[in-house]
Amino acid sequence: MALPPPSYCFVAFPPHTKDGFVIVGKNSARPPEEVQEVVYFAAATHDPGCKVECTYIEIDQASKTHAIALSRPSWLWGAEMGANEHGVFVANEAIVTKEPASETEALLGMDLVRLGLERGATAKEALDVIVSLLEEHGQGGNYYEDGNACHSFQSAYLIVDRKEAWVLETVGKYWAAEKITEGVKCICNQLCLMTKIDAEHPELRGYAESQGWWTTDAEFNFAQVFSQAENHPDGCLGNEILEKQEGNITVQTMIDILRDKAGGICVDSESFLTTASMVSVLPENLSSPCIHYFTGTPDPSRSIFKPFIFVDEVKLVPKVQSPIFGSDDPVKKIPQFQDKPDRRHELYKAHEWARHVMESDAEKGEKLRRTMLDLEKQGLEAMESIISSSKVLDPSEVEDLFYDCVDTEIKFFK
Repeated sequence: MALPPPSYCFVAFPPHTKDGFVIVGKNSARPPEEVQEVVYFAAATHDPGCKVECTYIEIDQASKTHAIALSRPSWLWGAEMGANEHGVFVANEAIVTKEPASETEALLGMDLVRLGLERGATAKEALDVIVSLLEEHGQGGNYYEDGNACHSFQSAYLIVDRKEAWVLETVGKYWAAEKITEGVKCICNQLCLMTKIDAEHPELRGYAESQGWWTTDAEFNFAQVFSQAENHPDGCLGNEILEKQEGNITVQTMIDILRDKAGGICVDSESFLTTASMVSVLPENLSSPCIHYFTGTPDPSRSIFKPFIFVDEVKLVPKVQSPIFGSDDPVKKIPQFQDKPDRRHELYKAHEWARHVMESDAEKGEKLRRTMLDLEKQGLEAMESIISSSKVLDPSEVEDLFYDCVDTEIKFFK
């Protein structure tokens, strides 16, 4: 199995963060032509016995699902990253281990991101949801919209709320997790859990021993036991980047890190591209709202991070949602992925035009880039005043927030 693309996810806790917030950032590296959309689903109750259709399989639906906002490849059901109304953030990384990933269709790692957000009101609850569904249904299936080959991976997750984070790494149905409440952490496309394991599958060590990968007289180091020999973990470079910013990490810092092409954090190659990015700010103070920033477009160095806040009457944003093809979607047909429909949404198309301008006309492109950054800065400053205010947030003031930001961005591109 070829290695998955370099994709990075970061979390920083106070006092590393400047304003005492938990700050999370994630770049989604995917095939360059893939469209990622931003979607919102309201909280809902469901009838007993009903099912939910994930990307490849149906499973039992929960009696209640939380409101969620997702950034996802538009052909699938799950998500690369997202958040829920309770201030929980979950992101997925594809990884390769000694145990080959199953090509049999089951739950995708990205399905488990969405399921954890829909069913978990805390990071620990989301973790428990993900591992229980993993054990029940397994993981497998094509990670890409590709009819020529099956690309299947194991999955790692960063699961965060206002108080703690969990790094979860999986090998088939087996898993291990580390709890983090301070400092900084980066996960990428390699195993990073070592000897500090705070929760694990009850049969994990027995399985490793049965495969001849570990003996009980040695210390159990998850990454060493399960990593491929040629992909031995040497640490995620993102940890060093965050450590250098100790005490000064802000939303802007996290955005700047996600835009770092020279350091390899932002990917722009023939094979893979950072197709979308997300930053979440989770205040310790429960009276302050969590704020989530989505690009909804490729390459964060050319994209605007737009704020989203969960309130009851959030306005839907069709301009950043891909067309729906229903039963005609090549994902739903057998054999799958025989052709690729045009999944571009309106913001994506406007962004393509802006990229063309930036690449073909240096002066006009630089002016457009400055306009984008000014627009983003206005949004960041407005959110800073909301999150630091002692006043209770009036939901009516922000229900159109993300909608208006997308609308304004498109108008600047035209």
